[in-house]
Amino acid sequence: MIPSHRQWFNRNYTPEKYGRFLQLLERHCGEPIQFRHSETPCFLPGSLIARMAQYGREMVEQLLANARYQEESRAAIPPEYRVPNEDPRPLFVQADFGLDATRQPKLVEIQGFPTLYAYQPLMAACYREAYGLDGRLSPLPDGLNRAAYEQLLRQAIVGGHDPENVVLMEIDPAHQKTRHDFLLTERLLGVRTVDITTLRKRGNRLFYLRGGVETPVRRIYNRAIVEELVRRQVPLPFDFRDELDVEWAGHPNWFFRLSKFSLPYLHHQAVPVTQFLTGPGGVAHPERYVLKPLYSFAGSGVIVGPTSQQIAAVPAERRGEYVLQERVDFHPVVETPYGATKIEVRIMYLWLDRLRPVNTIIRMGRGSQMGVDHNKGMEWVGGSAGFLDPAL
Repeated sequence: MIPSHRQWFNRNYTPEKYGRFLQLLERHCGEPIQFRHSETPCFLPGSLIARMAQYGREMVEQLLANARYQEESRAAIPPEYRVPNEDPRPLFVQADFGLDATRQPKLVEIQGFPTLYAYQPLMAACYREAYGLDGRLSPLPDGLNRAAYEQLLRQAIVGGHDPENVVLMEIDPAHQKTRHDFLLTERLLGVRTVDITTLRKRGNRLFYLRGGVETPVRRIYNRAIVEELVRRQVPLPFDFRDELDVEWAGHPNWFFRLSKFSLPYLHHQAVPVTQFLTGPGGVAHPERYVLKPLYSFAGSGVIVGPTSQQIAAVPAERRGEYVLQERVDFHPVVETPYGATKIEVRIMYLWLDRLRPVNTIIRMGRGSQMGVDHNKGMEWVGGSAGFLDPAL
């Protein structure tokens, strides 16, 4: 998207530099990375990222000001996962955008759930070191530097607690593809990662073993996905409905409330028209839509351009768990040796004193979707980092 940076990178790229990039990541993480990283970072105008960040902020503000959305999104939380003492706003927000044929941002989805806040800065640093990137390019938006970013992340995750009383909670964390983010979170903040099944409940308090000592949990950085809990039938040592004496760094209710469920309530120039599958009537041209389950993760269950038969096959009792979103054909904007490639830009926010963009995640692809599983066997695709030119 910035021809001078792109041409310089492509001209100077070598497989050895990419190998060096992967080696740096492995050295910092202690093992090979678990998902595909693109050979290239993405060079983006700072003004484009600022516009995406503003759009995402406008969408969240619009939702929170909508009394109908507030009521209906609360009612949509499954009763067995309705956690008490909900925060009035999401602490973590992700807004994913693609670029249409006119290079205008269009929302893919929005989430009230954390992502790779500790890993993404490392990825950017490894790109910079391996390829000798221009020092004027910043991987962080909104005028942030690395120290300020880490301070904000500490405030969000640890709060005012001793790190030994804060845990990152996940399902079988040692086998998650995102486990390097957990490792880096502990390294940066002193927060241990715990398997949700190993927590212990005493009265209304939770404990975990730290160095063989039962240690009280005061705050939980929640990374456990309910879809996975249900699919794997994970036995839990507590009930999410319990009145626990614990704070949530990312209250679990926002996983449901700020999600694909939110899309039909949004009216914004960057949001493709979206309707619940239970809405009145059908659609004349289903191939122009995307069928999405509300609470799946990493693109599972999404059908791009569904047939009428595929839509009709959704059971009546589950149709409220799906949306139909107008399909946007994202424009390929990154020139690679394998042809022009599409990007999806995730704006990562923290909501402390304000909803602030703090980082980005880039996904590159030439497949029907942007996920790694839809771009297997390809090169110059996968996870990437954005480097912003503040002058553009």
